[in-house]
Amino acid sequence: MSVSASDTPRRVTRALLSVSDKTGLVDFAKALAAQGIELVSTGGTAKAIAAAGLKVRDVSELTGFPEMMDGRVKTLHPKVHGGLLAIRDNAEHAKAMTDHGIAPIDLLVVNLYPFEATVEKAAPFDDCIENIDIGGPAMIRAAAKNHGDVAVVVEPEDYQAVLDELAANSGATTLALRRRLAAKAYARTAAYDAAISNWFVLQNDTDAPDYRAFGGRLVQSLRYGENPHQSAAFYRTPERRSGVATARQLQGKELSYNNINDTDAAYECVAEFDAGRTAAVAIIKHANPCGVAEGDDLVSAYRKALACDSTSAFGGIVALNRTLDADAARAITDIFTEVIIAPDASEEAIAIVAAKKNLRLLLAGGLPDPQARGLTARTVAGGLLVQTRDNAVVDDMTLKVVTKRAPSDAELRDLRFAFRVAKHVKSNTIIYAKDLATVGIGAGQMSRVDSARIAARKAEDAARELKLTEPMTRGSVVASDAFFPFADGMLACIEAGATAVIQPGGSVRDDEVIKAADDHGIAMVLTGTRHFRH
Repeated sequence: MSVSASDTPRRVTRALLSVSDKTGLVDFAKALAAQGIELVSTGGTAKAIAAAGLKVRDVSELTGFPEMMDGRVKTLHPKVHGGLLAIRDNAEHAKAMTDHGIAPIDLLVVNLYPFEATVEKAAPFDDCIENIDIGGPAMIRAAAKNHGDVAVVVEPEDYQAVLDELAANSGATTLALRRRLAAKAYARTAAYDAAISNWFVLQNDTDAPDYRAFGGRLVQSLRYGENPHQSAAFYRTPERRSGVATARQLQGKELSYNNINDTDAAYECVAEFDAGRTAAVAIIKHANPCGVAEGDDLVSAYRKALACDSTSAFGGIVALNRTLDADAARAITDIFTEVIIAPDASEEAIAIVAAKKNLRLLLAGGLPDPQARGLTARTVAGGLLVQTRDNAVVDDMTLKVVTKRAPSDAELRDLRFAFRVAKHVKSNTIIYAKDLATVGIGAGQMSRVDSARIAARKAEDAARELKLTEPMTRGSVVASDAFFPFADGMLACIEAGATAVIQPGGSVRDDEVIKAADDHGIAMVLTGTRHFRH
């Protein structure tokens, strides 16, 4: 089989280095120089290389032009891009290089201005603009296009791979490496441009821009997706909300796709509860809460949450809104649990969890802000559905009493709690709550009546498990994520023992539903805000 010229390892004679992240730069430059590679560089990168005692040629010597306009113009020049884009085996390209004094650049090392980090620090608008790299992406794309001859490196993590190839191939790189680096380079510039474009959308307060791009950095390759026949990976986006994507895993098996999805659902739910006001625990199974509760401390909140559905809690995800302490750790590890996620953990708690070597312990460093702006996206055939995050919280809603009887203070407290939880349960949703704990959860049913009955039945199961004389739905309140289209769903809740209802309202039959509530002496409040979660 014939081998094309580009399949032959390409000798590196000249490297251009221009990096904002100087991690490992000097050692890398020394290794390149030891291979006899000429070093060309810019600005601070050139100074760092020169300070290490290495010979480095400033890019202005290559181009014949000084850096200008506060460094905005330094590499946007034919002698840079010609050196990157020229096809070495193309006679016409070779002649153009000779005629115009263009030297080949065989290795490009560029990482971009830290735009994402600048935005994350909530820097002023002008600072964000100045951290939009122009020359860097242009060079990266040029080198990646010409990967048949040029290797491009966009982050320090790939320095060693390049050095290994140079050592193994007498100062040359292989096509396989160059192609892998080129693919990464284009992905990096795409993610960078996505971060910039989405930032601009926020500045312009645009709901539906003509184009929408998303990009992320690989956190880990996953063994499989939702099912073993599906491949999957986990990526971190520029949005830096505390949560599963930012958490440190202290111990336990590698997280699976389903672990990550469920842990995110659990932590978003528990973040609804202000840690300065109350301790809260959410237990999640298959992305739905099977128990949520507030308490004076984490262990009491956990026990109340567990009592809602201890059967489903087995093998679940436990999320806490405060630092995991020893008492809570002992209680949680008393049954099989897949993941614990909390803002932090005491040393004693960490030691207790360590006895369960497969249990994953994640420390997120903080709670996600439930009111933060942001986007959610999901794929459909041939497209993306994009929306702003549901950041409505019940504390900001004006609750309208629409029945003859107003809720008592205790009922109102539980109604707010129940509606807070309903936001995080798949629709159709019915939540029974009592004493700041869920006592019955109905999730994801096609009929709201079915959700009400399933939640009540699970409460009956829990009562038998706890050896109670009656289900805890007796004397509870109930929350519905959306309006009751008919009175039947609410009547099923009343039959289960609910004494007060919170729901968005907005049905054409609201009057019928309100009358049914009045007929049974039930208090009802409307939020005016729906929490569908499909």
